[in-house]
Order: sequence, then structure tokens, then C-alpha cells
Amino acid sequence: MDDNISRAERIRGGLLGALVGDALGVPVEFRGREVRALDPVTGPRGYGTWNQPPGTWSDDGALLLCTADALAAGDDLAGLADRFVRWQREGLWTARGEVFDIGNTTAAALWRLERGVPPLEAGLREGTSNGNGSLMRILPVAWHYADRGPEAIVAEARRQSCLTHAHLRSQLCCAFYCLLAAELLAGAAPAAAFAAAQVRLAPLIEEDEEERRAFGRLLRPDFADLPRDEIWGTGYVLHCLEAACWCLLQGGDFASMVLAAINLGDDTDTTGCVTGGLAGLHFGFRGLPDAWLATLPRRADLDSLLARIVGEG
Repeated sequence: MDDNISRAERIRGGLLGALVGDALGVPVEFRGREVRALDPVTGPRGYGTWNQPPGTWSDDGALLLCTADALAAGDDLAGLADRFVRWQREGLWTARGEVFDIGNTTAAALWRLERGVPPLEAGLREGTSNGNGSLMRILPVAWHYADRGPEAIVAEARRQSCLTHAHLRSQLCCAFYCLLAAELLAGAAPAAAFAAAQVRLAPLIEEDEEERRAFGRLLRPDFADLPRDEIWGTGYVLHCLEAACWCLLQGGDFASMVLAAINLGDDTDTTGCVTGGLAGLHFGFRGLPDAWLATLPRRADLDSLLARIVGEG
């Protein structure tokens, strides 16, 4: 374990790392791996797919910030749902006051929430609704529930996933991610943190043959040794989780992990966000490149939120 990085610094690194990873991926979203091979992302760039300035996070970062805000305020799921709806309608926690992307499953769930469907009943449960829209925002659950133990982390990650993505697979991906993140927050090395999350996930799927098959690769002891050609950056929740874990386990610094994720192509903002959150927890705030952080807007708002999260404000 690395005891030289404080809990507050890891949380700061995780939140800002997720935003930086998201923003790096926004300009090149929906472009395939073959395009990235010819034009790899090496640092912040702007405009591109969504015509946004450098440093602009997407729906991923905004909904993650809504989640962090709700947890820091002690709000229940109804308060979280209200923030999600306000994000879509008012631009709450957007980078520059504009909502420019939303997934179909999330949009359907927010429509239901806005019309009074209870939060735990709003998310879609079909197998075809396993996009990465709950995984991208779930990170704050890890630090908020870390001191309450793995069972609490799993339970809350699954509950919060259900606001938009209620299929068991999405719930379990969120649970695994938060278990892994909590281990990193405690200072565990990536390989050890990943192994611990594997151990915790196994009993959750042992009686479900379909989910055992789905999570089979992620539970392999040699998962980190899979070739890059077998890792995908698509919007499918399990592909996104696998990609983030694989990039984390390849080693290197924060920048190399996040760039490896984005250069997988396709759903680059979400893969970058999910990977950046893990890498930021591991390396802490000081491990994030200053030049990348400098592109983020709303730094005063972000600092205020972080102060509330870590109890400094």
C-alpha cells in the first residue's frame, strides 16, 4: 500500500481524474480504433465531435458531479433523481451550461423520473439496456461508503445504478467498479485492488449462469494479460468496465492509463472518464498532469464541492 497519499488527495484525484479523462475523450467520441491508430490522442484537444472547447466534460462528468453533490449533501435517491432531471433541463453541473449528449437509456429513465416514477423503478431492466450510463457516474459511491464496508458499497452502487440502468449486469458492473475504487482509495496497488474486487464479485454471480458467463473474462486471474485487440471501448457496460480495469492494470502513470483508454476508440469520453477516476484515486491529485487540469472550467465550483466531500468546508 502507498501511505504517502492522503485520502483527501486520492478523492480529489479521482473526481478530477474522471473529469479530465472525460474531457480528453469528448472531441474524438464515436471514432473507431483505426482512426486513433492514425491520429492518437496525446493530450487535450478541442472541438471535434461535439464542437466543444478543450476541458469540456460531457454527461458522464456532469452526472458524476450530481452524484457527488447529492452524497455530500446527505440527500436520498429522490434528491439525486432531482439533480439528474435538473442537469437535463437546466444544465446543472455541466461544464459550460450546455447539455450536448445523453444516452438513450438514461434519457428514457429521466423521462420516467420527471413524471413521478419512484427512483428505484425508473431504470430500464431489459438486457438491451446495458449501456455504460450508470457506470460512468457511480464513482462517488466508492468514497462515500468506503468506511461502511464492501456490503454497503455493493448495495448502494446497485441502488444508484437502478435510477437509470436497473438490469442486474449494470448493477454488478457498478458494484465491482466501486469495490475496486474503494481498494484504491485505501492505498492498495492496482493488481491487489482488482483481485480483491474479483473475490467480492464472485459470490454475487455464482447462482446466475448468464451473469457468470458475462463476467467470466473479468474474473480470470490472467485478465491483465489479455491482448489489446481483445479489449473494446464500446458503450456496452461490461466492455467499458473491462477496458478501464485493463488500462489500469497495464501500469505506467496517470496519463498513460487514460490515453490508453481513449485510444481504444469508440465511446472515448466514457472510457476515459471511468479509467480516469480509477487512475486518479491511485495516483492522487498530484499525479494528474497540470496542463490537463488547467483546461477544466468551473474550478472554483469543483474546489468547493471537493471541500464538502472531504470535510474541509
